Amino acid sequence: MPPPAHIRVDPASSVPAWRQIVSQLRALLVEGTLQPGHTLPPVRRLAIDLGVHFNTVAEAYRALSEEGFLQIVHGHGARVVERSVSRAGPDVANDFRGKLRELVAAVRARGLSPQKVVLELRGLADAVENL
Repeated sequence: MPPPAHIRVDPASSVPAWRQIVSQLRALLVEGTLQPGHTLPPVRRLAIDLGVHFNTVAEAYRALSEEGFLQIVHGHGARVVERSVSRAGPDVANDFRGKLRELVAAVRARGLSPQKVVLELRGLADAVENL
């Protein structure tokens, strides 16, 4: 079973590998690329494919299980489950806005033009609306 589409680990990143895996899998889950009932690759197989230790993948799977995205059954792997989502409070929107501002500031500091930032944000907004 190949790794889920587009999962990559950047060993040079300051973000721990397990968090990189969690973030990328979470995006695929939220976008609907990975649907309930889908079985993820076994921990050891994904670890080999990504070039990381199997405990790194196991930690990522556990984190997603704690978030309610996965069901882990010993000997049967990790399966995507239907997840109920509660209504977000104002703190979630405020946190999102703050992180978005930090991200925009970081890419602007690296030379991305305001027009390109707006174009990328519009593309993401359109994708979110189509979920």
